[in-house]
Amino acid sequence: MDTLSYKTLSANKESANKKWWVVDVEGQILGRCASKIAKVLRGKYKTNFTPHADCGDYVIVLNSEKITMTGKKMENREIFAHTGFPGGQKRISPKNMLIKDGRSVLRHAIKGMLPKNKLGAAILKNCYIYTGGEHNHDAQKPSVLNLNDLK
Repeated sequence: MDTLSYKTLSANKESANKKWWVVDVEGQILGRCASKIAKVLRGKYKTNFTPHADCGDYVIVLNSEKITMTGKKMENREIFAHTGFPGGQKRISPKNMLIKDGRSVLRHAIKGMLPKNKLGAAILKNCYIYTGGEHNHDAQKPSVLNLNDLK
């Protein structure tokens, strides 16, 4: 028996078969859709998932300003940031974040579900978030992804 034929193939950035997906998040709950989008970006739904490589897909998110949160979290929750200087703590509610920039709440949620290193920053660049239902990635021929079908 030839034991050299049993090799585990590890996917890398060049050998990853990346696809383009388009997702409409209108009326979706923030945390649930962000976790599924983060899994698709990371590549966890693929059979050749490799933890140390960017082998996930590209995701185009539409209608990010129409995302919801359960309960009164949109007004009562506070998102913290710190400038690094004494007294530099900033607090903002998700409602005010949506008023400032309709993409920022979803981007913040997805970023928190990715690795906190260079790989996470590279994976986040594969996510394109748009307010409204239009995008400019028609040349990539994205397929429609229904988040309710994913587990």
